[in-house]
Amino acid sequence: MAKSVKHRTKVVLAYSGGLDTSVAIPWLGERYDADVTCLTVDVGQQGELKGALDRAKLNGAADARLVDAKATFVSDFLWPAVQANALYQGVYPLSTALARPLIAQTLAEVAVASHADAVAHGCTGKGNDQVRFDVAIHTLAPQLRVIAPVREWNMNREDEIRYAEQRRLKIRVTAASPYSVDENLWGRSIEGGRLEDPDAAAPEEVFDWTGHPDQWPREPEELTVGFEQGVPVSIDDHRRAPVELVREMNERAGRHGVGRIDHVEDRVVGIKSRETYECPGAIALLEAHRAIETLVLPRDLLQFKGLVDRRFSDLVYEGLWFSPLREALQAFIASTQEVATGSVRLRLFQGSVRAVGRTSEYSLLAPELATYGTASRFPQELAVGFIHLYGLPNQLAHARRAAARASRVGTKRAARQVLPTA
Repeated sequence: MAKSVKHRTKVVLAYSGGLDTSVAIPWLGERYDADVTCLTVDVGQQGELKGALDRAKLNGAADARLVDAKATFVSDFLWPAVQANALYQGVYPLSTALARPLIAQTLAEVAVASHADAVAHGCTGKGNDQVRFDVAIHTLAPQLRVIAPVREWNMNREDEIRYAEQRRLKIRVTAASPYSVDENLWGRSIEGGRLEDPDAAAPEEVFDWTGHPDQWPREPEELTVGFEQGVPVSIDDHRRAPVELVREMNERAGRHGVGRIDHVEDRVVGIKSRETYECPGAIALLEAHRAIETLVLPRDLLQFKGLVDRRFSDLVYEGLWFSPLREALQAFIASTQEVATGSVRLRLFQGSVRAVGRTSEYSLLAPELATYGTASRFPQELAVGFIHLYGLPNQLAHARRAAARASRVGTKRAARQVLPTA
């Protein structure tokens, strides 16, 4: 009678090429007797992709695959984020957070198609990414087991480096350079080492896209971003493919030092952390989009949309991309963008970006009403009646409160109040 062949666990690992996912390959084999397929999803992380698949196989992966998702990342994730002016806590443009649902979705699709037993990721038990991956996988493919090696074995970065050295793994992180970097088209996030001290200035060595301040141009640069229904489509009147447009904005804004972010952030798991980001193109494009919206959207819609934008940003940060609420909010946001078409002129200089011009055929700024010159057609005589009616509730409330205060202090003098008249 033939002996039954023991089934080896089949795991698809979301592989970045960094320390955490590199040491996860042999650990999964040792702990779960697993055949590991490393899946790298290309969302624009140029610096991290070099040699990543070769290192995966050298470190013990049974297979290593690359999926180019850059175009999908821009069209389905970044452009909706621009339309939503998405900034977590008003500061962080969600570069890593926006990539995670796309990576998780691709991970689930590959795992299901290859009949895998489980998926794995390199997230720690302290971070946001574990929430984003786990919630997405449980939502999209609940039959898959989720394994998080770093979280399960509770190693710190120093332990991981020693583990890698003992097994002679091919890694790019050393004890002398302990920074953890996550990169995609929308930005870079840098953690670890001296950056964990919120009172220590980020050393220049951690920055890559924004250069050194000594090399920032001494003269400002202006560029024009064209929008169609809230989506960036051109730079300086030249249409660009979406991925090309984001990369050009990163290069031009980054050259001027735009997009450095040093932020104490509230993580999903309830702890605060000091975060360092470089997001030059994101910060510049968001500034441009806000400028076009102020020109074409009425005040009440701008105010309400601001509330929706903040909730949308929170949902993305908290790993709830695949929630009905995010879909509903995005539908509302998209409905406001019909008139968000036009162009915005940006000025880049010494780490800053600001809108210095904007134009749209749907502009609500009517020159004949706004001008103080002879061309003015504003009916100023109507202002008196408007002001009277506008302030009437305040006048009545003030009069009644004054009477109430006089009554409480027991004054004998009658607090006679005369109703305002036209």
